[in-house]
Amino acid sequence: MDLKVLYQISYGMYIVCAQNEGKINGQIINVASQVTADPPNIMICVNKKNLTHEYIIKSGKFTVSILQKDTPMKFIGQFGFKSGRDINKFEGVEYKTGKTGAPVILSNSIGYMECEVSGTLDAGTHTIFIGKMIEGEITGKAEPMTYAYYHSVKGGKSPENAPTYMKVNKIIANGIVKNKMETTG
Repeated sequence: MDLKVLYQISYGMYIVCAQNEGKINGQIINVASQVTADPPNIMICVNKKNLTHEYIIKSGKFTVSILQKDTPMKFIGQFGFKSGRDINKFEGVEYKTGKTGAPVILSNSIGYMECEVSGTLDAGTHTIFIGKMIEGEITGKAEPMTYAYYHSVKGGKSPENAPTYMKVNKIIANGIVKNKMETTG
């Protein structure tokens, strides 16, 4: 099976945020989609090990900010490769508190949606959250960043907790090194 075919699925780059008892956290995600139009429902996928997941479960609310194409890698790394358990991800980041009480990222964002969780689906290592959209706004005119652009132009990688992370194993057969990809999320 050629798992590289999964790279052909179109994704975006987003920051999902949540709050719990006055504490805030956010993380990069690449799985977000509109599910229905009336009422407007959004679907996101978050790793169960992540602090943001814990905050969404406890609060029942989340925000999704859409990243613009020219978002710096340092900014992506701050939200995508570091834990809110160890650092304040919001230091130096422009954001506001939304109607849900969760932070809405304004830095490097072209729009956002605020949602109340209306359903969940257990996806093994991840939870798929369905959220009824209660607020949304376009905040910029730049192009959105796609996951393909993040990988091919910016040279970005998928962290182990990402639903699209693939582990590469080197196989030596007849003296030739080949890469074998395995999904882990």
